[in-house]
Amino acid sequence: MARVTLLPATDAGICTLRLDRADKANALDAGMVEALDAALDAVNARPPRLLVVEGSGRNFCAGFDFTGHEAASEGELLWRFVAIEQVLQKVRALPCVSVACVQGGAFGAGADLAAACTFRLGLPAARFRFPGFRFGLALGTRSLAALIGQQAAREILLSGEVVESARALAIGLLSGVVESPEAFAAEVEAINGRFGRLDAASARLALRNTGVQSADADLADLVRSVVRPGLKQRIAAYRAGS
Repeated sequence: MARVTLLPATDAGICTLRLDRADKANALDAGMVEALDAALDAVNARPPRLLVVEGSGRNFCAGFDFTGHEAASEGELLWRFVAIEQVLQKVRALPCVSVACVQGGAFGAGADLAAACTFRLGLPAARFRFPGFRFGLALGTRSLAALIGQQAAREILLSGEVVESARALAIGLLSGVVESPEAFAAEVEAINGRFGRLDAASARLALRNTGVQSADADLADLVRSVVRPGLKQRIAAYRAGS
């Protein structure tokens, strides 16, 4: 079964990218990240007016899949984290408006994936958590601070707390809250009508110029955080206490 599904664009130019690993809360194993990267390349090659990013099942994305991490080398773990960072950078650089539809949990890299989108819609059950610094991982921090402000980002990153939908809306982590899964479609269409009118080159420029231009610095920070001695011990301690 495909881990990621890219649906054809509708007549309104709305394309949907779905994380399809519901039995694992759409956690990002190596194969899923590779499929997500390929799907984003396809979107870049033929940009729609708007891209919806959604998760199948009850959750949006549980983040990094730690299954089998004990047997992986630290070099393999580095490669996997770098691959996720590159996916996040591709989402931020898309030449079209993107909308994350968050129906449940968006944790770790899954929360970063939602935050990388232009707009973020959530159900009342939507919740976010950014626990990376609990095991010393720097992922998406500059973009999060730019999105929700320095103080809110510091509180969330330092505490590793769960951010429920009401607070997420108040601080700008969510752009809007809808009351049912069926309401996502109407809100996405409204966003497309307001913000999906530019051609790909113009949309890319507008989004790039209003974003944080820190791709190289983000990648360097990520690599430094991963290669710090003791990564696997930090992960073990985090998982034991999370």
